[in-house]
Amino acid sequence: MTDVEVVRRVNELADKEHRLERADSGGPLLGDEPERLRAVEVALDQCRDLLRERRDRRAGGGDPDDAAARSQATVEGNRQ
Repeated sequence: MTDVEVVRRVNELADKEHRLERADSGGPLLGDEPERLRAVEVALDQCRDLLRERRDRRAGGGDPDDAAARSQATVEGNRQ
């Protein structure tokens, strides 16, 4: 996945996240919406992490294509 493709995916996921957040209209999310929102948030974090990793590799003289998406546990652990 190229940087452009990762950025495109980040934008798609951010749009989904905003649609789900707006769907609640001030009330609680219903049905499977909380799980869907959480899955989108995790995927968004993973994509952003991948993009940072690609940029860091490039800045360090490495090959950005060697970067790979990291697990949810790894990415979410970095948030704390």
